Amino acid sequence: MLVVGKQGSGSWVLGLLLASALAGCSSTANLATFPSVYGQKPAAAAQMSDEDAVSMQTRLTALAAARQSGSISEAEYQRRLKELQLLAEQHGADTLKQIEN
Repeated sequence: MLVVGKQGSGSWVLGLLLASALAGCSSTANLATFPSVYGQKPAAAAQMSDEDAVSMQTRLTALAAARQSGSISEAEYQRRLKELQLLAEQHGADTLKQIEN
């Protein structure tokens, strides 16, 4: 406890209050109240899995092969390509809306 020379009773009470306040402090935090800043955090939106990436690559490769072999028309290729491009353009905005809601 902090001991200081002769002082009035007001200083003694203030010292007692300060000592009580400091005694109530603890080095352990309530982890239910405060977020942890350690470790890996989950993604805000679901991420593409390795299987999804392989599936997408397979679809795109098949589409390119079908175009090259002539088994689909140029119009059908352009329709499918436009569909995939539209998905790519809108996916970010759609995901952001899901996160915000």
